[in-house]
Amino acid sequence: MAWQWFHRLGSPRWFYQKTGAWLPWLALASVILLTVGSVWGLGFAPQDAKQGNSYRIIYIHVPASFLALAGYYIMAISGAIGLIWKMKLSFAVMRAAAPIGAVLTVIALFTGAVWGKPTWGTYWVWDARITSMLILLFLYIGVIALARAFSREQVADKACALLALVGTVNIPIIYKSVDWWFTLHQPATIKLTQSSSIDPSMFYPLLTMIIGFYCMYAWSLIAHTRTLVLQREWRTQWVQQELSGMETQGKGGK
Repeated sequence: MAWQWFHRLGSPRWFYQKTGAWLPWLALASVILLTVGSVWGLGFAPQDAKQGNSYRIIYIHVPASFLALAGYYIMAISGAIGLIWKMKLSFAVMRAAAPIGAVLTVIALFTGAVWGKPTWGTYWVWDARITSMLILLFLYIGVIALARAFSREQVADKACALLALVGTVNIPIIYKSVDWWFTLHQPATIKLTQSSSIDPSMFYPLLTMIIGFYCMYAWSLIAHTRTLVLQREWRTQWVQQELSGMETQGKGGK
């Protein structure tokens, strides 16, 4: 059963036709969770004993950072699947994940700089965590640039996948940088194997924001992948039928 689903997910047509119904629910969940989490965290969570209200930027910074890292794994794994099993859909997912991950990394770096000013007295320091996050941004940009550098789609897909796989070396460095080197960046407050160091009154709105960001990421990734599928498969009969149906609905709406 799992193998059958794996092969179905490799079909651009099956993916496009099945995921259309998911988008409204993901969008609704994103709006609700992000609204609740923002109001809860920014308006009702208590002040931090040391940082005051400046810590509240974590409700944007932490989810964006999480997704920037997780999104890179999604991009690299999709590229690996494309190289190994020659699945065209996985290459589309890889390409769709690159600009989304780049935007999230920019948000993480920007909010980190804003948070660093009142905490460290400066917007930017070349510490291990921040520098490795900047490298992550360059890797995302590199994949985007490679996708546009080759006229042949297959060659571009393979080049992007190889760069994405090589770049996975940077992800453990980002995770462990605060443990391996002396750094101004604080250690992780949310831990999977140990109890979190953040108070529950601050943690629950943060968890709400993280889940909301994941829903928003899923919506963005699926929507962008669907667009790429139409672009890459536009010569096929099923895409022509889909486009004809869209055109018919558009005229009916008028």
